[in-house]
Amino acid sequence: MNEKIKNGIALSLIFQIILVKWIGSHREWVEIYFSHGWYSLVSKFWRILLGWIPFSVGDLIYLGLLVLAVRYIILKYKYIGKHPFLFLRNIAVVLAVAYFTFNLLWGLNYYREPLAKTMGLRDTVTREELVKFTEKLVIKTNKAQYYITKDTAAKVEIPYSRKDIFSKTVAGYRTLGERYPFLIYNNPSIKESLFSTGLSYMGYAGYLNPFTNEAQVNGIMPKFRFPVVCGHEVGHQVGYSAENETNFIGYLVTIESPDPYFQYSAYAYALGYCLSDIRRSDKAEFDRLYAELNGGIKKNFKEVTDFWDAHENPMEPVFKSIFDTFLKSNNQAQGIQSYRSIVSLLVTYYEEREL
Repeated sequence: MNEKIKNGIALSLIFQIILVKWIGSHREWVEIYFSHGWYSLVSKFWRILLGWIPFSVGDLIYLGLLVLAVRYIILKYKYIGKHPFLFLRNIAVVLAVAYFTFNLLWGLNYYREPLAKTMGLRDTVTREELVKFTEKLVIKTNKAQYYITKDTAAKVEIPYSRKDIFSKTVAGYRTLGERYPFLIYNNPSIKESLFSTGLSYMGYAGYLNPFTNEAQVNGIMPKFRFPVVCGHEVGHQVGYSAENETNFIGYLVTIESPDPYFQYSAYAYALGYCLSDIRRSDKAEFDRLYAELNGGIKKNFKEVTDFWDAHENPMEPVFKSIFDTFLKSNNQAQGIQSYRSIVSLLVTYYEEREL
């Protein structure tokens, strides 16, 4: 490639960032013309093209790019040493192309109207509201666990294959889309990540590939969590980027399922976040509520904790820090802490509804 063209592409990264921030300051434009316009067409195209393939094409592309990058460094290390600035320029070229493609295919969804505004929900709650809601959630989760096991001490074992859970998630979106048309989901593309072990050591339950629009789910995590995580990743596919919003969407699509295992998974998922929020401000209140849980629920929670503890490694904080920075640079001021903001959406959603 011509050196002048490379320089131009590298410099375009600065102007791209400025342009994206300017576009992002007009949320109504993003909502109408990108999220409900261009993105709806692009995502449908990729899901039709790749959704039928049983393995993750995006994972293979990432692997191929990684191999090419390592190969380049090995073969060109002498050149890199002699021309470090040209090497940095080449990296900027790659970043500029990736940034452009990312925003064109998915990234501008970070700047769409908040889900709370779309659904008419408040985005803040009082401590009293949270505690009252959590008390109701404890009762619901206990009932759901006992309904399945007929034994308060037994943990819930989901009997379905992961493929079955994918199908039930798609069916759940079909039902949810009748109530909320902005969550209609057609042409599914949900897959187990080929790098599930790697995701586990990085601390991730799944991700959306923004370039192929494949929803990737960690295939080795406890199946107890699988339904809500599937719903979460599909939430990204339908165009919602904020983690608290896709957590909430994942909860909604799972709780609306007629399947008791899905309902239990959703209740326990929401309960975990609510209890965690209470624990950070009032340990005594947390202990009181936690003591009311059936033993089987505690075993399910321990199952998840043990899984992530078994995959802890010195690099996990680094991966989390990188993702935190990525989120903050893409209009999520709370960064990785935004996952916890699901609590306010949950509490206010049930202000006028029966839990």
